[in-house]
Amino acid sequence: MTILYVILGLLVGLILAFPYGLSRGRASRAVLDDAVARDAQAQAERVRAEAETGAQNILSEAARVREEAARVREEASRLYQEAEVRSQQAALQREQAQADAVRERADAERERGETLHERETLKQDRQETKRERDELKREIERLNRRAEQLDARGEKLDAVEERLEGHEKRLSDDGVVLQERLRGAELKLYQVAALSAEQAREQILSRLDAELEDEKAIRVRAMQERASSDAKRHARHIIAQAIQRSASETSAALSVSVVPIPSDAMKGRIIGREGRNIRAFESLTGVDLIIDDTPEAVILSSFNPVRREVAKHVLEALVADGRIHPSRIEEMVHKAQDDMKTFIHSQGEEAASSSGVLGLKPGLVQLLGRMYFRTSYGQNVLKHSVQVAHLTGIMAAELGLDVSLARRAGLMHDVGKSIDREIEGTHVDIGVSLGRRFGEPAEVIDAIAHHHDPENGETLYSVLVAAADAISAARPGARREELESYIKRLENLEHIAISFPGVQSAYAVQAGREVRVLVQPDKVSDAQATLLAREIASRVEQDMEYPGQVQVTVVRESRAVEIAK
Repeated sequence: MTILYVILGLLVGLILAFPYGLSRGRASRAVLDDAVARDAQAQAERVRAEAETGAQNILSEAARVREEAARVREEASRLYQEAEVRSQQAALQREQAQADAVRERADAERERGETLHERETLKQDRQETKRERDELKREIERLNRRAEQLDARGEKLDAVEERLEGHEKRLSDDGVVLQERLRGAELKLYQVAALSAEQAREQILSRLDAELEDEKAIRVRAMQERASSDAKRHARHIIAQAIQRSASETSAALSVSVVPIPSDAMKGRIIGREGRNIRAFESLTGVDLIIDDTPEAVILSSFNPVRREVAKHVLEALVADGRIHPSRIEEMVHKAQDDMKTFIHSQGEEAASSSGVLGLKPGLVQLLGRMYFRTSYGQNVLKHSVQVAHLTGIMAAELGLDVSLARRAGLMHDVGKSIDREIEGTHVDIGVSLGRRFGEPAEVIDAIAHHHDPENGETLYSVLVAAADAISAARPGARREELESYIKRLENLEHIAISFPGVQSAYAVQAGREVRVLVQPDKVSDAQATLLAREIASRVEQDMEYPGQVQVTVVRESRAVEIAK
């Protein structure tokens, strides 16, 4: 900028000096040039000084403008931030307002619906009131007609009463005469029989007492038979209701467990170098690990379901992790054993919760969980106990007993089986001891003690638990038995039925729950068929062992066959 002002000053000086030089002539050009040069230089200096002053003013003005611009930018930024905050607040207020509007609209719709419902209800009430008013009006009219009829009948009754009073007076007179005649007849009877009045009265009363004793015995026997029939019918109804309302799985796992593996190459890693992994696994878990030609699977074998379950979790975790060596196996076994304790407790809590039994102590819950791995004739004991609890509660509700106490007794009836393989004694004695140790109610202890012999029980709960236990154990498929013994039992049923005279054929059906007997109609009558069914049932009870009940059905039919030629 300064250079520009200098150049401008030189140009101005030259322009001013040019006319002056022309007028003076060429002779004095040198002197003039010097003067012009000095003037031009002075002029240039002055112009430069003015230019520098102007430049400084411009620079200061520019600095001031920059400061002002920065201040304006700061103010603009602050205003922008405030605008942003106000915009966000406005958005929040708008959303709140929309939410309030939606809520108010919903409230209004609900109030409108309630108003419409109340209006409809009021309309129905008015219609009902109108209908009742009409019925009341008709009833009043009917009562008025009835009152008129009663008035007429009352007049007739008054007339009849007058006639009856006359008859009663005549009958009273006749009664006096008859009494006198009766006394005379009694005196004649005493004279003829040579008995006094007291002796005759005693004979009559003794004869009457004997007749009444026979009548009373007949009536008592009939009442007992009717009560027994009603009790059996009511019991069958209650048991049928309980069976229909209960359906649960009661089967148990076998003695082996199959663990899938991702590939057959994993079998070599499970075996380990020189079989060290499989030896460590079997020694730590107590379970046999069978590795055969089964593709992508290995088999765990053990009679103890808890050990087998622990081994299964360990093997699945090792296969998923991929690191299989003795130290890792030992670590996973300890972890699985700790997890199994938690699993057993959770199974006990789940069983108690599903049975609706509350307030069990933690020790009993742990014992219930142990029954998850306990089987009886192939039936899972914990699931069996839960089913017995449901059945007992249903029957107790039908009989008006304490449902919660009945469910508790049903759930706890086999608690002794949780540790009967570890200590001496039957599961009944162990269960009674556990019930007393944990402070169970007397009804629960009585049900545990007598669920196999309810006739010796002291409460009704033992009878209900015994019935529910039989229902759960006797269902087809609930308990597993060998095929040979199953077939043998069916053959014995048919053989017993055929051994009676007059039986044509017999068939065991419904998994041995029923035996149908076909008799020869010319040798067995209808009355004899009833007796035959009773004799066959008695023979089955004496000679066979079976769960539940066996129904004996005797079929007698006559056929007339003729051929048209």
